[in-house]
Amino acid sequence: MVEELLARSAEMGDRVLQRLSGYAGRRKALRQSLIDRGLLQKKEALPPVAIPTVAAADGSYAVERLLGVDLLAAAAVAVEGITPPSETRHWPEPRHRVYLEEAAHDEASSVFLRAYMLGLELSLALEAPHQLVLLDGSITLPVIYWNQALARLRDARLEVADRFRKELELFLQLYRIVLRPRRSDQQLVAIPKYSTRRELARELGIDVDDRALASLALEAGEYTQPLPFERPSSPWHLGLEGVPKDLQDRLKPLVKEILDSLQESHVVYFRPRPWLPALRVEMSAAVARNPQRLAVVLEGLAAQCQVASMLEPYPLYLADRMVKALPRSIPAFRQVATQRVAEKYHGDLGEVYFTLHGYRSESGG
Repeated sequence: MVEELLARSAEMGDRVLQRLSGYAGRRKALRQSLIDRGLLQKKEALPPVAIPTVAAADGSYAVERLLGVDLLAAAAVAVEGITPPSETRHWPEPRHRVYLEEAAHDEASSVFLRAYMLGLELSLALEAPHQLVLLDGSITLPVIYWNQALARLRDARLEVADRFRKELELFLQLYRIVLRPRRSDQQLVAIPKYSTRRELARELGIDVDDRALASLALEAGEYTQPLPFERPSSPWHLGLEGVPKDLQDRLKPLVKEILDSLQESHVVYFRPRPWLPALRVEMSAAVARNPQRLAVVLEGLAAQCQVASMLEPYPLYLADRMVKALPRSIPAFRQVATQRVAEKYHGDLGEVYFTLHGYRSESGG
């Protein structure tokens, strides 16, 4: 089996080489196409701005399927970026949110845990007293994952589902702020590592991945003109059938505003350094259409991309490394819980170790 896979890996390398050669051969043509359509812009042409202060937030969750129960864990972490020399503001610690609970076996536990994790991430990010706040992942993730949780909320019996239900209104209000910022002195943007959307390729009428296209065509300090989001095959949706009627009535205007704002969201590809691929930067229309605010975003990203070994802005990289350690830490949490149970359990200790024996884990972020 291994020998066959190795042989096929070599064949796959040849196909990748062919694809890459095709991309490289089209570099000049792609760049010229962007210029001809007015899509290629230089950061230096934007209004001059001071280097902003930056923070980033990221989240992670893990479900450990034990023999007798499920162990649910979620965390959100915020990290401050490289600060300008004159920075004096202070952000009190702790800069994290955590959730750890045991629950009966339920195949929907990861759905609710992921939805709650995103709420924790947003609540932490919007506390940041900084001019630029970066969110890991797409700006559309909350509406996708929250809708999945809302579809199962009516019959949910999990404690994490109850928490999500109780804090849903707050989470939606925070999400609305991301999509329609109230403050002009704080920019909120999302930076996904990967996206299947192809706004840029659609404008050029070609079939090339957007981030690959931008990384080939853009030089350091260049960005693409803000483009509206590619519309999904089915409209974005947030179903409220699983929440109480009085809460439904209160949330409907808020949900409508969120969905309308998503339709107005924009994307920019920006290449901050010659050694980095282009970044996909998703933002609200209020930021994308304002040259001053857009300049703050790009200046902040350029200031946080200083090390060639980090293929994303410094605070996002650190937040990701910190919070993604959560799934690897689950065995330690389980061991501590097992020891506590063993100390206080009056029956056969074998029952403790059988009950808390892990056989499958799920994680994400």
